[in-house]
Amino acid sequence: MVDSKKISTEQGKRLYKALTATSDELFQLLQDPELQVVRSALKNQNLNEQHLLALLKRRDLTEDLLKSIYQLDIAKGSHRLKIALVKNPGTPGPVALALLPHLHLFELVDLCLIPGVTPDQKFGAERAILQRLPTTELGNKMTLARRATATVVGAILKEGEARLVEICLSSPRLKEVAVLQFINGATSSAETISIIARHDKWKLRPNIKLAILKNRRTPHIWFTLFLPQLRTADVRNLLLSRNLKTAQKKLVHDELKKRESSSLSDNQS
Repeated sequence: MVDSKKISTEQGKRLYKALTATSDELFQLLQDPELQVVRSALKNQNLNEQHLLALLKRRDLTEDLLKSIYQLDIAKGSHRLKIALVKNPGTPGPVALALLPHLHLFELVDLCLIPGVTPDQKFGAERAILQRLPTTELGNKMTLARRATATVVGAILKEGEARLVEICLSSPRLKEVAVLQFINGATSSAETISIIARHDKWKLRPNIKLAILKNRRTPHIWFTLFLPQLRTADVRNLLLSRNLKTAQKKLVHDELKKRESSSLSDNQS
C-alpha cells in the first residue's frame, strides 16, 4: 500500500525545490508533469524570460496557469513573451485579445498561419490586422496581399487600389467569392475589372466572366472577347439586365442577333 504521507513529503520537497532552485535547475523543474510544481517555480526569484519562453512551448498548460504567467511583471515587459503567450493554444481568449494589439503587423500574419492555431486565435489576429489596414502604408499592404489569409487578402482587394488588386489576384489564398464581391462592389473600376479580365487564373472562370459582363463599368473590349464564349441562354439573360449601359446592351444584342442569323443559315442549308 502506498504511503500517502510519503507522497505528500516528496511533493512538498519538489514544491520547495521549485521555489529555491537555481537558474539552471529551473529549466528542468518547469517541465515537471505536476503543474503545481510549475506554479511554485513561477514564484522563484531566479525566474527569467528564457525560463518562461521554454515553459510556454508546453501544450499541456492550463488556462489558469497561463493567466498567471500573463500577470507576471516579466511577461508584461517582454515582447517575446507576449508573442509566446498568444501562440500557446491554451491561452484564454480574453488574455490573447488583450495581447494582440501589442504584436507587430506581420507577427499577427504569422500567428494566423502557424500550424495548430485555434479558430479564435486566427479570428482575433485577422480582426487586429483589418483594424490596422486604414493606416497601413502601401508597401506593407502589398506584402500582406502576398502573405496574408484569405480574409485579409479579400479586404485589401475591396479597397480597389489597382496595384494591390494585381497582387491580390495572384494570392493562392484568395477565394472566388471575394473576387465576385469586388466586381459587384462600389470600389471596382474599369481599370481593375480589366485587370481581372486579363488575369490567367480568373479570366477562365464562368462566374467571373458573367460578373464582369454584368457590370456597367466594364470596358466594351471585354464584351467583344467574352460574349462569343457564353452560352446563348446566358447572353439572353444579359440582355435583360438593368445594370448595363445602352452601348453595352447593344453589344449583347448584336451577339445574340449574330447567333440567330447563323442558326437560321444553318437550318436553311
